[in-house]
Amino acid sequence: MSIKIGNAPCSWGVEFAQDPRNPDWKTVLKECADAGYTGIELGPVGFMPEDPSQLAEALDEHNLVLIGGVVFRSFHDPIQWEDVLDGVHRTCKALVAHGADNLVLIDSISPRRAPTAGRANEAEKMDELEWNAYRDRFKTVAKIGTEEYGLTTGIHAHAAGFMDFEPELERLLSEIDESILKICFDTGHHSYAGFDPVAFMKRYMKRISYMHFKDISPTVKADVIENRTDFYKACGQGIFCNLGDGDVDFPAVHQLLIQAGFEGWCTVEQDCDPALPVRPIDDAILNRKYLQSIGFN
Repeated sequence: MSIKIGNAPCSWGVEFAQDPRNPDWKTVLKECADAGYTGIELGPVGFMPEDPSQLAEALDEHNLVLIGGVVFRSFHDPIQWEDVLDGVHRTCKALVAHGADNLVLIDSISPRRAPTAGRANEAEKMDELEWNAYRDRFKTVAKIGTEEYGLTTGIHAHAAGFMDFEPELERLLSEIDESILKICFDTGHHSYAGFDPVAFMKRYMKRISYMHFKDISPTVKADVIENRTDFYKACGQGIFCNLGDGDVDFPAVHQLLIQAGFEGWCTVEQDCDPALPVRPIDDAILNRKYLQSIGFN
C-alpha cells in the first residue's frame, strides 16, 4: 500500500453534525470524488448516515473509501465525559462497519485556551491533578479504540484546546504507551502552535500512523500573534490557507514520508466557514493539484 490522499468534511465547513449551515452529506461525497480524492473521513459522527448500508451505498457510488473518523469533543472537561464516550463508541462502530482504521482523538476548543491560540508562553496550563485526569481520559479512550474495536488510535494536537502545544503533546506521548496511542499529525496546527512540523516529524516519524495536511498563512499568523488575536478571529482572517500557500514545507514532508516508508492515508483539511461565500470544491481541486505537483500521486 502506497501513500493515499483523502479529504474530510471539515473542508466543506462541517465541524459539528447538527450545524444548520452544513452542506448535504451527499454533496460532500460527490464533490470530494469530483475533486480527485479516493477517500474521505467520516466527519463529526451523525453528519453522515449511521446506517451502514446507506453510507456504504453512497461511498460505492462515488468510488470512495472511508479513511477514519475524528472524536472532536471536550476531553478537558470532566463534566462532558459521557458525551466524549458517546462520540467514541458511535465513531468506532461506524469505522468498523466500513473497514476504516484511523480513530483520531482531538480535545475540542476550550474558552480557557481560545484567547491564547498560537502563544504557548501565555496559555493557561493545567495543574498536576487536572492533567493526570485529562491524560487518563485519553488513555481510556485509546484503549477502547485499540483494544475493543481494533482500530489505530492517534492523538491530534489542535489549536485552542489543551492538547495544542508541542510540550503538551510530547508529555502525553511519554505517558501513554505507544501500543495503544499513535499520532495523527496535523502539519497546520503544529505550525499555528509556533513549532516546526518537519522537525517534529523527524523525531516522531515511527509513531505517526496518519497525517492531516493543513497549511498556515505566515502573514496572518504573524498578525494574530502580534495582535494577540483569539482562535475564532484568526480563523475568520484566513489563517488556514490552501496547501502550498503557507509556511508548511510540504516538499520536505513528502520526502520524510517517502524515506520512512510511510504507507497509508494523508488527509487534506482545508477548514472553511460554511457561512462565507466560498466554493469548497475549488479549494479541494487546488489542493489535490498542488500535492500531485510535489509528488503525491
